[in-house]
Amino acid sequence: MITPTLSKVSVNDLIALQKISKQTFYETFSAFNSEENMKDYLDNSFSLEKLTDEFNNPNSEFYFANLNNEVIGYLKINFADSQTELQDNNSLEIERIYVSQEFHGKNIGKLLFDKSLEIAKEKKVSYVWLGVWEENPRAISFYKKNGFIEFDKHIFKLGDDEQTDLMMKLIL
Repeated sequence: MITPTLSKVSVNDLIALQKISKQTFYETFSAFNSEENMKDYLDNSFSLEKLTDEFNNPNSEFYFANLNNEVIGYLKINFADSQTELQDNNSLEIERIYVSQEFHGKNIGKLLFDKSLEIAKEKKVSYVWLGVWEENPRAISFYKKNGFIEFDKHIFKLGDDEQTDLMMKLIL
């Protein structure tokens, strides 16, 4: 049984955050998207400048899952006006939960997910919401199993490709 630890990402961790962000996004979605769209998205969404801006937003938080001093996954949550859409002061958005492919199925995602719920309860929000690609049945199944319900859809642009995300929420 592996026992990862969670740590809040610090300003000194931005290079590691960029590395795990690019690695896990590529592992998760490269088989379903063109190399050009993947490169465009990775270069723009996970540039050090963009990640630094996100990190410096007081209404966003990042957490690493670590194993033997190696980052194996991460969580990004947003509150209030840092949320990508709803911007409801009474909610928390899980913007990203990503785990290195070699650790899929080892409850690392659940550990990060549980951390988001712990923070949501501390902040006394009424619900947690997220967007998940409609072509990601594994993630959709995970969220449904954990009580999330679909409430809307939105468009997610990956390069020049418009994809549909299901918006799901969990009432606390």
